[in-house]
Amino acid sequence: MPKMAYDMSPAEQQSVLAYHSKRWGIDFPDCKGFLRPEWRHDFNMACDAQPQLVTVASSGIPAYLSFYLDPDVLHILTAKNEAANIFGEEQKGSWIDSTAIFPVIERTYEVSSYGDYANSGSSGINTNFPERQAYLYQTFIEYGDFEIERAGLAKINFVSEIKEAAIDGLNKFQNLTYFRGVAGLQNYGILNDPSLFPAIAPIPKAAGGVSWANGNVINGTANEIFADVQNLVFQLISQSSGNINVKSEIILAMSPKSENALTATNTFNVNVMALLKNNYPNLRVETAIQYGALTAQNPQGSALGEIVQAYAPKAEGQKTGFTSFNTKLRAGTIIREPSAWKQKFTQGTWGFILRQPYAVATLVGV
Repeated sequence: MPKMAYDMSPAEQQSVLAYHSKRWGIDFPDCKGFLRPEWRHDFNMACDAQPQLVTVASSGIPAYLSFYLDPDVLHILTAKNEAANIFGEEQKGSWIDSTAIFPVIERTYEVSSYGDYANSGSSGINTNFPERQAYLYQTFIEYGDFEIERAGLAKINFVSEIKEAAIDGLNKFQNLTYFRGVAGLQNYGILNDPSLFPAIAPIPKAAGGVSWANGNVINGTANEIFADVQNLVFQLISQSSGNINVKSEIILAMSPKSENALTATNTFNVNVMALLKNNYPNLRVETAIQYGALTAQNPQGSALGEIVQAYAPKAEGQKTGFTSFNTKLRAGTIIREPSAWKQKFTQGTWGFILRQPYAVATLVGV
């Protein structure tokens, strides 16, 4: 049998290595064996074995190195501010004005039979000066040097976002005053102005109750729901003494839930929305959550239930009303502190200025 490498002397190992190297075109004349003599027969030593670890055993890289941070920041959405979109918005006065006066003139007249020497009959005017009180409200923003830089690590523009939050909060409150005013002041909303005509009730439904929907199920038939809208427009026309008719521009304001009930379809495959368009050519539907019922999901809703209003924006060329403010987003001075900043933002509201109450009719309980 040929000798194995471990049975050879160092000189023999070198001779064999040189012989085979030359056969393959490799010549290492000074090549030496790399094993020390005392190791040649020691097979208990594994030269690639790892001794006991000094550090803690690990299975990979730190987890955060594999995290992905999406640069597209998601903003949580809340209900839209719809009052100004539905009724229009105007600025009246300035932020130093506490009370606004809106002159009203009513014409008076009396006629009598003619006579050359008769002095009977008279015409004149009656003036009123209704008032509305402004409500100023504010909010503060504060941000520190440390939290700005920490937020920057998450690619968040902290200062810009916190300013947007302040603006959004002020506008949310302002929108609410346009619907409900401010308690304790002569400041009213479209839903609670004391000059509004009394609300009417829906007709009873064949399925029971008077509401258009029961939970997520439409409760009224298409004809029943259309009849409720008809009654509401009847009320609007009656209140106006003919200044409003079926051809007038009419806004039907309701909650998004009530709007969905307008999809109810009758046996002729015609839904309520189509009936409204055919009978009231200048009617349009607008929605706001403030017309909805008070629930945990809708804390700005009405305790009286779902509300629908028929609103004629103009009568005889005059505006029926508008939402109004005396100042919008007044930014205060940025105040520097040792390692932080603060700033005040202010707004003011007159609520809803209802000029012609007869041009609004209200249906409660749908």
